[in-house]
Amino acid sequence: MRAVYATDLSKASEATIANETCLECLDRIGIEEFHLVTVVPSNVHSGMPGMNFEERRRQALDRYRETFETAGFGVEMHVVRGTPHRRINGIAESVGASLSIVGSRGSSPLENRFIGSTARNLARTSVTPLLVNRIQRATDDPDVLQEHLFQRLLYATDFSENAQEAFEAFSYLRHATEEATLVHVRTPADPDVDEEPRQRLDELADQLEEWDIETRINVRQGDPVEEILAAEDDHDPSTTLVGSRGHSRLRRLLLGSVSEDIVARADGNVMLVPPKRVA
Repeated sequence: MRAVYATDLSKASEATIANETCLECLDRIGIEEFHLVTVVPSNVHSGMPGMNFEERRRQALDRYRETFETAGFGVEMHVVRGTPHRRINGIAESVGASLSIVGSRGSSPLENRFIGSTARNLARTSVTPLLVNRIQRATDDPDVLQEHLFQRLLYATDFSENAQEAFEAFSYLRHATEEATLVHVRTPADPDVDEEPRQRLDELADQLEEWDIETRINVRQGDPVEEILAAEDDHDPSTTLVGSRGHSRLRRLLLGSVSEDIVARADGNVMLVPPKRVA
């Protein structure tokens, strides 16, 4: 499996890469090769004396390359210009990536604000699963959090086809997962149905427990975003797993703007799984 790691070269991104536990976790789920990507925005001009942005970023990526290669991964580097989310998506498609990873917020005016418009744009447009990796939000000098990315997963579902697509990510995440919490949020607009959500969650839990993942279920009621964030606060997962652009057969949109809001507001990591592309 190949992964794209998109970085703004901030201290938070460096902390992510320095996290040996994080790299070990990515190795466990089958990542063998990384494509390191940094994007110089089109509105940043390189004509200023002494300001060769591409070369400076390439030198910074070289330091990252050493860390990944020491950990046993193959590495390619990409320093490109353009709109960050479009260039990241384009590279992910061209290399056949199975996962795209973006790090935390940069602090310099020349750094891309990944936990801002770029992450939200990627949440809307990514054609590969997207992991938004957050390290000590709201600090410019983050500590390295030595924790496996997928050790404790919170999976939110509206039972739509795309939510099922996200659940299927457990087929490879299970190699790094010990615990999972399965969450469904009922809203007042939901019609009564014969099949109770708890029963449907139990069926999913049975599948995970066959893989020796300790699983609990949680049926909540209210606003999907607020309740998923409340579940994150209650269960303290290492990553929240959701589908994007999902639409249930009950005509209720769970994961579209909801997934973007979760990316923007969650305290921890978020992994978004997009729908399968139609050939």
